[in-house]
Amino acid sequence: MRFLILGAGAIGGYYGGRLLETGADVTFLVRETRASQLAEHGLVVKSALGDIARPVKTLLAEEAREPFDVVLLSCKSYDLDGAIEAIRPALGSGTAVLPLLNGITHLTALTERLGEAQVIGGACYIGVTLDPAGAILHMGEMDRITFGELSKERSQRCEAIAAALAATKVTAVISDDIVQAMWEKFVMLASLAASTTLTRANVGEIIAARSGEWLMLSLLREVERIAAAEGHAPSPDALERTRKMLTAKGSTFSASMMRDMIAGNRTEADHIIGDLVRRAEKHAIAVPLLRAALANLEVQEARRQAGQALSASN
Repeated sequence: MRFLILGAGAIGGYYGGRLLETGADVTFLVRETRASQLAEHGLVVKSALGDIARPVKTLLAEEAREPFDVVLLSCKSYDLDGAIEAIRPALGSGTAVLPLLNGITHLTALTERLGEAQVIGGACYIGVTLDPAGAILHMGEMDRITFGELSKERSQRCEAIAAALAATKVTAVISDDIVQAMWEKFVMLASLAASTTLTRANVGEIIAARSGEWLMLSLLREVERIAAAEGHAPSPDALERTRKMLTAKGSTFSASMMRDMIAGNRTEADHIIGDLVRRAEKHAIAVPLLRAALANLEVQEARRQAGQALSASN
């Protein structure tokens, strides 16, 4: 089974690296800068589950000409249009596209442009980031991926992907209802992103504040109501896991959206928080805290763009 990983950033680089450890056939579709970095230093992953440092195969977009069995799509939501065009030359009639993006709306874009039969749903549960030198830092030991057919059927291609991942250190699970699983992650992620971007603090710092638990659980209730209105109420077990994760004392858990915001980078605010606010409006659900989180992120984005414009003019 031949894997093409779009990008060699935090998520794609991590899962591609774990596959490489088992001898899997893995190629990274990257930009020139990252290709040069990988050619010089190889793929570097630092993890409590075991470090990785090895040479890798790379392709530039214009070099992709033959189909792969699986394309692992791990990009920011705002880069999705470009990502779809970049992987097109690598898609054959039997290629499975497995996206590991945050949120849910990317499924619509992918199925409309590539066809539902080409796309597998997926979600990953891991804390990873890319350091300035290009090394992938795995934070903690959480490392789980779930995926499945949008049709809910058990397919040979999902079984084959699961078999490849079973040889790695990754915990991989085939879901019989992947859209529901994605929504359950969405509920957790959106609550985490809204709370940590509003406060610029991690879970432990929020929970240590007098009103912190109220804020966290109030945001969770807002998101939970939207999911239920959309027909994807979290299961009691999933909701309990999320509550524990979001109220753990001393936890250093935070959303990548918060880290992007603090670093002055573009965020996935519209794809995550904005999407939920629009769904709430559709169902006439009041979500004052989500709206506050969205306004905060919109202000930060306006500042970022203004700073870029000022730099360009100088």
